[in-house]
This record gives sequence, structure tokens and C-alpha cells, in this order.
Amino acid sequence: MEVVVTGRHCELSDRFRSHVTEKLSRLEKHDHRIMRVQVEVENERNPRQHDRAVRVELTAFSKGPVIRAEAAAEDKMGALDLALDKMASQMRKAADRRRVHHGHKTPVSVGEALADGALAEAPTAEDVVTERRVGPIAVTGDGPLVVREKVHPASPMTLDQALYEMELVGHDFYLFVDKENDRPAVVYRRRGYDYGVISLDLGAE
Repeated sequence: MEVVVTGRHCELSDRFRSHVTEKLSRLEKHDHRIMRVQVEVENERNPRQHDRAVRVELTAFSKGPVIRAEAAAEDKMGALDLALDKMASQMRKAADRRRVHHGHKTPVSVGEALADGALAEAPTAEDVVTERRVGPIAVTGDGPLVVREKVHPASPMTLDQALYEMELVGHDFYLFVDKENDRPAVVYRRRGYDYGVISLDLGAE
């Protein structure tokens, strides 16, 4: 298993990198298909956030779906341990789901999960949003400055698979392309155990 460690706004010692590699090796007992784990360590520059001074994000790539976990703590070791615990939990869930698909029990369908009106309508913009530039960065409207952008490779998938992927990465939403109609869509967690879906009709005027 390859481990890639990078730091944002911080210096990482060889000793810490070796410690990370040793810790992450334990993940292989949960998923022997792991090929690579990316570890990103970022320092919080706001002194008021001392209890969350360091954030660690783990992204595991394997023959199965991508699994992601992140955590923040006062120091690198604490944040790493918290993120590692979250990822191990996600991998156990994935293993349980694989056993379910092999016939041990029947999972609740997405149709049942969305049966009580969980589908939400896409919000409409009421105001015209203008774009301004702050240095070399384009900022939309008067909102906060976007300082981070991520691009992930993706393939069309079903709603069931999107829900599964959302659970694996531990987020409250998941952006995907719906395999049934080729529309960009977002599935998100609502109150309780309900889910909502927002999709875009690219052919609409």
C-alpha cells in the first residue's frame, strides 16, 4: 500500500511521515484491496481555533469505491488518530454492505428511503449574482472568498450507488451523474434517516 503525505501551511518531519505510514498499515485488515492512501495535513491559521489547530484528511483508493475521512484536533497526532478511527469505521460499513449484497440480509431500498416526500426541489436564485476579482481569484457575489477547489474523476452511477458512496466518504451530500438520465445530481441527508435529491435538467431553457 502506497502512502502519500502532504502538508498545507506546515512542515512535516520524516519521523511523522514514518509514523503515518505505520498507523495506516492497520487499515489493510479492514480492506486488503487498498492501493494508495493520500494524507493531507493542514494547519489552521486562526489562533481562536486552537482546539482544531490541525486538520487531517485521509483518502483511500482501492479496487472498490474511494473512502474519505477527516478530523481536526490540537495536534497532528490527535487529528490523525481521529481521522483513522473514522476511516476504519467507514471501511467496516463497506465490508458489512458487501456481505449484505451476498445475501445475508435485505437492505432497505432507496425507493423506501425516499417514499415519504424526501425528494426536494432545486432552489431558484432570486437575485442576479455578479462576479468580482480579488487578486488573481474570481469571487462570485458578496459571499466568502473561495480558496479551495477539488476535481474528482467520476462515472455515471445509480442513486443507490450514490447513497453508498456518500456514506463511505462520511459527508452529508454527494454530487454525481445519474446513470438513468445523465443528469448532474446531488443526494443529501435530511432529518432522521431521510434523503433528498436535487438534479439539474441541462435541456431546460
